[in-house]
Amino acid sequence: MGLLYIVPTPVGNLEDMTLRAVRILREADLILAEDTRTSGILLKHFDIKNQLMSHHKFNEHGTSASIVERLKAGATIALISDAGTPGISDPGFFLVREAVNAGVEVQCLPGATAFVPAIVSSGLPCERFCFEGFLPQKKGRATRLEALKDEQRTMIFYESPYRVLKTLQQFAGCFGGDRRASACREISKIHEESVRGTLDELIAHFKETAPKGEFVIVVEGRSHVSNKKNDKGKHANGTEQ
Repeated sequence: MGLLYIVPTPVGNLEDMTLRAVRILREADLILAEDTRTSGILLKHFDIKNQLMSHHKFNEHGTSASIVERLKAGATIALISDAGTPGISDPGFFLVREAVNAGVEVQCLPGATAFVPAIVSSGLPCERFCFEGFLPQKKGRATRLEALKDEQRTMIFYESPYRVLKTLQQFAGCFGGDRRASACREISKIHEESVRGTLDELIAHFKETAPKGEFVIVVEGRSHVSNKKNDKGKHANGTEQ
């Protein structure tokens, strides 16, 4: 029986590549990449010349069965995405599930992922949080936001620069404009930046300064204090005093 490695790759700065990740990729019989052109640049930088095969959300359902067969036959295969950890808002879950169901050992290396530095540097509580990734663009978006309205944990979202302002406006409408948040862009890159403040303040900022780069938006959860304020003046049965 072979082994499937899930290998995180840098989200921006190549110096974030771990020594173990480089070794595993050099030793693997096959490297599965979300985009072979993007990953080819990374592999060339670290002088990794192993066989590379495309594996992404458009073909994973058709290729995973044959990959699992290679694993069962004893192959060591490494899965990487364009940036960060496969399976976190990137392809990976389906193959991992199929491998686990087939009795193949799966190991995920510790490494880069965008949301961890974003929440830790946000100044918002990070001992408990919920990761939402990319919200649905259209169908189901309002329903998802409504379900998060009373979420007390810090919330983490991924967003493209083209939708950042609209998303922040939707957050303000759902959570209230005074809810604290942080918008972090270009993590680990030269132009890394975090804009912190209330949702209203972030909206005002991005109306003046066009968003650039990929964003992680961290939003404060609904506090117990706000719950008490909302409940003040009500009987236990919900009627006004």
